[in-house]
Amino acid sequence: MKLAPHLHRIGNDVVAAYLVDTPEGVLVVDAGLPGHWRELIAELASLGKGVADVRGVVLTHGDTDHLGFAERLRAEHGVPVHVHHADAARARGEESTSPAWGRLRIGPTLRFLAYASRKGGLRPRHVREVVLVQDGDVLDLPGRPRVIGLPGHSPGSIAVHVPVADAVMVGDALTTRHVLTGRRGPQPAPFTDEPARALDSLDRLADLPVRWVLPGHGEPWDGGAAEAVRRVRAAA
Repeated sequence: MKLAPHLHRIGNDVVAAYLVDTPEGVLVVDAGLPGHWRELIAELASLGKGVADVRGVVLTHGDTDHLGFAERLRAEHGVPVHVHHADAARARGEESTSPAWGRLRIGPTLRFLAYASRKGGLRPRHVREVVLVQDGDVLDLPGRPRVIGLPGHSPGSIAVHVPVADAVMVGDALTTRHVLTGRRGPQPAPFTDEPARALDSLDRLADLPVRWVLPGHGEPWDGGAAEAVRRVRAAA
């Protein structure tokens, strides 16, 4: 799904990943669920490209519903997978956490779990080898993505700012569709390790000069970073 010049989404409002298309190749931010592989191939084909054009994956954090097809790209096609050093063990499957679920409604929660199951989410494939990144890094990948540390949802949660796409991909630093309640609009994401710290981290997004704020769950937000952050704080 094309959102804007250079900017594409695969998946849907339940779980999403993003592609940045440039003359230098394709950047993938997050890898959704394993079953999104076919959508990746189809979206690349719509651009007249293939897996060989993917230059790198950047994970916003190490949770399994963002790892998706990352290891397949790495193991079968040699695509490097980048993750913050504080989430590297999580992405490799060496550690995990069990944050509180919080409020939920049966219908939305069951729809989330059913979708994740259909897309292979119950059989996650962890990333065996990762490239470590840290706050402030500008990566030598298509679009020159900049890493913005946003600890809270997980210790190594990051945003990925891509100026050429007028976008920042935020993973689960916020959501625009709460997968457990069905509530829509910018708000704190569920399954967050440290909710107060996650809210504090949003200060780092508020002044970004971007149109698009792209979460891992929910509709793409095109109202700018400052307004997205304001609404998350109001919802909290």
